[in-house]
Amino acid sequence: MTDWRHGIKHVNGIRLHYVEQGDGPLVLLVHGFPESWYSYRHQLPALAGAGYRAVAIDVRGYGRSSSPVAVDAYRMLQHVADNVGLVKALGEEQAVVIGHDWGAPIAWNSALMRPDVFRAVAGLSVPFAPAGDTRPTDAFRAMGGAEEFYIEYFQQPGRAEAELEEDVRMWLLGFYFTASGDAPRPEPSGTVATIPHGGHMRDRFAYPSPMPDWLTDEDVDVYAGEFERTGFSGGLNRYRNVDRDWEDLAVFRGRAIEVPALFVGGDKDGPTIWGQASIERFPKTLPRLHRSIILPGCGHWTQQERPTEVNDALLDFLKSL
Repeated sequence: MTDWRHGIKHVNGIRLHYVEQGDGPLVLLVHGFPESWYSYRHQLPALAGAGYRAVAIDVRGYGRSSSPVAVDAYRMLQHVADNVGLVKALGEEQAVVIGHDWGAPIAWNSALMRPDVFRAVAGLSVPFAPAGDTRPTDAFRAMGGAEEFYIEYFQQPGRAEAELEEDVRMWLLGFYFTASGDAPRPEPSGTVATIPHGGHMRDRFAYPSPMPDWLTDEDVDVYAGEFERTGFSGGLNRYRNVDRDWEDLAVFRGRAIEVPALFVGGDKDGPTIWGQASIERFPKTLPRLHRSIILPGCGHWTQQERPTEVNDALLDFLKSL
């Protein structure tokens, strides 16, 4: 940890906090929900040791980065602009961008819209899925069936916050474990991805006993400490822009990502499982795909559950560029 260097850059009208390690070609690491730069704690030293300048950010709305009040401040266009601005503020012209969970769509779209800045891209857990003709909230409503799909549950400001912030540490622990490859697999009628009307996400959480090898009490303390200070609205506001993104990015609909790409998912992870159709389209949507790797027994927290395998995949990809 002593080799981690914390920094702040003012870009795109906000403050972005980042942690970096190493020197060399820039690799930008973008986290998802509900995490922080800390989710790349295993990747920073591995990338630095291989000769790269690894920079893990707190996405806007998280940690020590700015948390704008307006919901539309979290639209995809702003996240891409944050990444572009940070690369330049770090004194670089180009970077490889890597993203997990919501960070994956941010990374995919950064490479799609600004291939001049992002020379290669890797997505963890969430495959590249070009927007279709259906408005996202309509699609999510259909996915929920008789219940609410979790992204639909997140739409109303303040509603999910009331659940998540009641006991931050317990909610995070339950969510992390339930979405991992170590949790018992729920019955289809009891999936954590949907919520009974009037219910809560936590009603279907499982809790570890003992803690899994990849997640310690100290790790949960780090995450809980951040969200107890910041709350969850910044992270949840990303979900509240799905329709706005669909409209903003209409001009890119149907376009392939033309830079080299890598995907790593887990076979026990919901987004990877739901994304099979998108993965099958990779020859068209990612014509310069290096590899698509599905890790057996791995859940959603790819780079934390399987750090050695993810690091090996990332380094193999970076060496191929």
